[in-house]
Amino acid sequence: MALQHAVSGERIALQRGEDDIANFTSIALIKTDHMELIRLVLPKDKPMPEHWVEGEMTLLCLEGEIVFQAHGRSTILKPNEMVYLAGGEPHAISANEDAVGLMTILLHPGDNSGGPTSRTTSA
Repeated sequence: MALQHAVSGERIALQRGEDDIANFTSIALIKTDHMELIRLVLPKDKPMPEHWVEGEMTLLCLEGEIVFQAHGRSTILKPNEMVYLAGGEPHAISANEDAVGLMTILLHPGDNSGGPTSRTTSA
């Protein structure tokens, strides 16, 4: 069954369900040719390793405490705080406590998927 994305004008609930943390239930809420909006569920013990996306992105902390690593530093996001990242920048995401974030990725013509791309960096 295909994932049902929201349509223009539709209300979107952002709160997490009771089992979202246990099941790492992140979901793409909206995907168009130009952007993707993701409710990102981050369990404390399941970090996202370093990766990058083609387009610019933002990450807004809705619940918990998110650690966003980019540009050689860690930024702690608490509820109602956000970070912007230029496209193509390597970053990693983890949580100091179970967290929920709202990620927006701007897609550019020619992007394959807009989703995370794994990239190794040399130390």
